[in-house]
Amino acid sequence: MVEVFEPYSDAHIAAYPVEYIAGIDLYNAGEFHAAHDAWEERWMGEVGPREKLFLQAMIQSAVAFHHLDIGRPGAARQMYLRAKEKFARLGCPVFMSLDLAEYQAQLDAALSWLLSVPDPRELMQPEIVPPKIRLLAAVDEFE
Repeated sequence: MVEVFEPYSDAHIAAYPVEYIAGIDLYNAGEFHAAHDAWEERWMGEVGPREKLFLQAMIQSAVAFHHLDIGRPGAARQMYLRAKEKFARLGCPVFMSLDLAEYQAQLDAALSWLLSVPDPRELMQPEIVPPKIRLLAAVDEFE
């Protein structure tokens, strides 16, 4: 029997902004630039400072993969590092039901090779597996 990948529940759909959920769908489909656009639409609106920081980290992590898709590993490394810095500043283990440690571990597994040399353009891009976003069952409060 094949397990069906369910990234979120109906409770998440009811609790979280539509742009967040749409961005998850697009990201998981490998549509990183489109995920960026969905999350950016929410980020540009009136949101609290922690949600803004979280969304910016998600946007930058998606843009890192977009840059790899178009052959720009230097720009991908910059976005990866900026996303990591913002997740660290957020300072919590879970935000909007996303396990941040688990997501960052997937990011590191996919992108840490970018940090292995001063200029990642010197390297042949390895086979990478971008993270798959799956929200935790509990719905958190967010600002």
